[in-house]
Amino acid sequence: MPVPPNDARREVATDRAGLDEVDRAILRILAEDARLANNAIADRVGIAPSTCHARIRALRERGVVRGFHADLDPAALGLGLQAMIAVQLSAHTKQQIEAFVRDVPRLPGVVSAFHVAGADDYLLHVAVRDSDALRDFVLDHLTGHPAVRHTETSLIFAHLPGTLTGLGLAD
Repeated sequence: MPVPPNDARREVATDRAGLDEVDRAILRILAEDARLANNAIADRVGIAPSTCHARIRALRERGVVRGFHADLDPAALGLGLQAMIAVQLSAHTKQQIEAFVRDVPRLPGVVSAFHVAGADDYLLHVAVRDSDALRDFVLDHLTGHPAVRHTETSLIFAHLPGTLTGLGLAD
């Protein structure tokens, strides 16, 4: 159902992030299919293509939309084993943290890295060929890293993607 366009004669409710119903509709559509053409998004939302383009550009400039990415299947790329590796640093000096942050994203198999609070300092999502490759990754890249004190590896059996509800964008 099209969302009524933003009309200067009426107030449009916005949420805490400054998003109105049109922005939220655009974000829902982009989250479902970021390859959809601007004209198709505009048509589905019920706004002019030029307005849609300006809205998407503004969402990018504000950092709400960080980019447009392909959702790749690691198994289809020959990376049939995924894991989350909890990492504790040996010290929290600026030099060790900078070295770890510099090195980790470049390591083969790292899908993403999260700086977290709690007992662990980082969580690494990795995708590798098999259990031998996972063992080698931990031994070659983590336990030998001067900043790393301890690691704990959990295998990922299934990835259950979140919903738009989790981002507050559900209808």
